[in-house]
Amino acid sequence: MPPPLTRRAIFAQAWPIMIGQASVPLVAIVDTAVIGQTGDAIALAGVALGSIVITFLFWTFGFLRMGMTGLTAQAEGAGDKGEVDAMLVRGVAAGFVIGAALFALQAVLTPLALALFAGGGALDEAARGYITARFFGAPAALGYFALVGWLFGLGATRRALALQVVMNLINAGLDILFVWHFDMGARGVGLGTAIAEWSALVLGIALCWGLLAPNIADRLKRPARLFAREAMGRLFSVNFDIMVRTIALLMLFAWFTNAGARLGPVQLGANLVLDQFILVAAYVLDAFAFTAESRVGMAIGRGSRAELLRAARLTGEFSLAAGIVFAAAILIAGNPVIDLLTSNEAVREAAYPYIWLVALIPLLGMPAWLLDGIFIGATRGAALRNAAILATACYIATDLLLRPWGATGLWAAMLASYLFRAAFLGLYLPGLLRSVPDRLAEARRAL
Repeated sequence: MPPPLTRRAIFAQAWPIMIGQASVPLVAIVDTAVIGQTGDAIALAGVALGSIVITFLFWTFGFLRMGMTGLTAQAEGAGDKGEVDAMLVRGVAAGFVIGAALFALQAVLTPLALALFAGGGALDEAARGYITARFFGAPAALGYFALVGWLFGLGATRRALALQVVMNLINAGLDILFVWHFDMGARGVGLGTAIAEWSALVLGIALCWGLLAPNIADRLKRPARLFAREAMGRLFSVNFDIMVRTIALLMLFAWFTNAGARLGPVQLGANLVLDQFILVAAYVLDAFAFTAESRVGMAIGRGSRAELLRAARLTGEFSLAAGIVFAAAILIAGNPVIDLLTSNEAVREAAYPYIWLVALIPLLGMPAWLLDGIFIGATRGAALRNAAILATACYIATDLLLRPWGATGLWAAMLASYLFRAAFLGLYLPGLLRSVPDRLAEARRAL
């Protein structure tokens, strides 16, 4: 039985995610600061370029996190404990296999990915070192996606918090060691992250074991049932649309990075610094989106349209409040934080003029992030897919239209992309509500 749908319960579920998610961009900030304080603009831009390549490759399979949350929450809401346990085994195994395939194919994927960006020369070399190191963590990273999605689906957010904090502390510590002590540059940042991912996967399996049914060891001896064709087919068929959605959004962010690279390494480095503000806001606001995923999934599993609506309203209230707070904080503290992140004066000067546009993103991007959570929890992949494709197409058209305005047009188009995402998902919301039969209300009327 899930906890009651009250503001207190929603916040109790969300705050561990909030802290854990906040630590993710904080590590990215450490990465940026560690490289930025060396004063090497090429290394800083190399991490930016390498990060978007790895994000594109790894988050192509982000359905292992997102789809797992919705499917697990629905199974939990329906009271199917056996399916809940099986979802974890299937998801982690699928992530490990896909990650191993990425590792094996890196010799082909790396040059192909770098060819898509306007880098070249020393910038490509720095990015290549980062990317090569990150591939060592690919199996662990994708397995970890599935594991965290499973925990979110159950609402076991404190365990997810413990995992996230441990991984990020290891990551930050190793980055400092490899870059400042061993002078490994961008490659050191990537290697620290890869080692942290392996550490988190091992710890995560240990933490999740206590949530599984006592007979899970016996069931693991019969893999034919856990990995039955029908069960695996459902896992991938449900999530195929989510994968297409993720690829579309990754193309959007890759286009943004490529557009920044065309403006030169200094502007690309400035964009990386400004991205840290968006990452912090997005990851913290995602705490309420992830809570919406779990609560909406459980509501659908229980057949309660009323619970779905209440979950959406309560998580929406928290999301709006957080968006306002972050917008104000970025406006007030933006320039001093930029100074902390990089000592390169040219990068600082390139970043200062756009802080006001960045400050608008938490406020105007909040509806898109929340609606993502609602539709992921409902496992409505087609709506997510179509909205992402349309939003990406509109964003690219907007960026091309605003290209004569340089970096101002670049950031204005990115801001518009969040409005496009929210608008297109919003068109599907009435249909989602109509599709959920309120079985609990029908049962009460029958009594």
